Amino acid sequence: MSAHSLLINSLLRPRSSCRLSSQVRHLATPSASTPKSKSSFRETLVSGPSLDDFISGEPIEHVVLGNTTGPRLPSFLKTKIPSGASFNKIKKDLRGLGLHTVCEEARCPNIGDCWGGKEGATAEEGKRAATATIMLMGDTCTRGCRFCSVKTSRAPPPLDPHEPENTAEAISRWGLGYIVLTSVDRDDLVDGGAHHFAETIMKIKQKAPQILVEALTGDFAGNLENVSLVAKSGLDVYAHNIETVEELTPFVRDRRATFRQSLKVLEHAKKEGVRITKTSIMLGVGETEEQVVDALRELRKINVDVVTFGQYMRPTKRHMKVDRYVEPSEFDRWKQIADDMGFAYVASGPLVRSSYKAGEYFIENMLKGKAMENKVKNLVTQEASISHTQAT
Repeated sequence: MSAHSLLINSLLRPRSSCRLSSQVRHLATPSASTPKSKSSFRETLVSGPSLDDFISGEPIEHVVLGNTTGPRLPSFLKTKIPSGASFNKIKKDLRGLGLHTVCEEARCPNIGDCWGGKEGATAEEGKRAATATIMLMGDTCTRGCRFCSVKTSRAPPPLDPHEPENTAEAISRWGLGYIVLTSVDRDDLVDGGAHHFAETIMKIKQKAPQILVEALTGDFAGNLENVSLVAKSGLDVYAHNIETVEELTPFVRDRRATFRQSLKVLEHAKKEGVRITKTSIMLGVGETEEQVVDALRELRKINVDVVTFGQYMRPTKRHMKVDRYVEPSEFDRWKQIADDMGFAYVASGPLVRSSYKAGEYFIENMLKGKAMENKVKNLVTQEASISHTQAT
């Protein structure tokens, strides 16, 4: 018989019922297990708490869900669901204007507090007291810091050339007294987006010179010429966050960011004539007290004016874990230490963030105070000059 005929016969030969039966028994769930499963479920229900247990109010055994090995979120870190007229108005305006905020992108716990304005104030007063942090250059970052929930990509979408004009127009019509501008890192751009950032600030100052502008920038890959561009754009506060202590920087921030590079950015901004420089430190990522003190000393050496301390909050399970939750009393202690070291203002608390509005109220007064001080000095100088001329 040919090989071809053997192949056809083997394909047409009927399979044994024994083999089929075995295969069915292998794939099907054994029917004997069903009564056992039901019985086990009934036993669990019977042995569990009854209605009388709930009515009695006595503590009963309960099932603990989730990860019980990590630190639990303390009550002082739990915030209310954001609401209020000012909050809803700002949210509606943002959607209508197509603006991105770091408040939303980074899931800031203070969003209701900052957007809510003053308690008991009118809608207009609330809006003037509110603070929003506008994120320029899109919502996609070229870096991947281990604490940040902003989405990342090596090749984000191109910049919108109309963004500086549109943002300035929107902010000028918005009516806020203090605005914070920040941006994603754009290492894909030659200047890191410095021209775009500076142009936005200049246009805001042209349209609404009374609005105080804080720029929270990246490190521009250490290019100090780009830092100068933003520093000379007419801003009032130059902010750049060191985020953590020097020893933990490689494990917390993107590898392209370094502690020393951040210090150079802040130092150079001050040299360019910026009145107030500002930075922020997260606690609860594994830092020691000595490391934090060393970081503060380095900041004072370069005359940083404002520092804020806040608790690191893990945005998702994909991000760096929280090492510990710092007690409010410890935040109070860090405020005292920083005050004693000579910082002009310190905001310190579990829910404080780099753009927290309490700091901005003080900075606003500080800026106005400096402006008044300079005005008085100019008047004194002018009067002295006139008196000298008349005498001669």
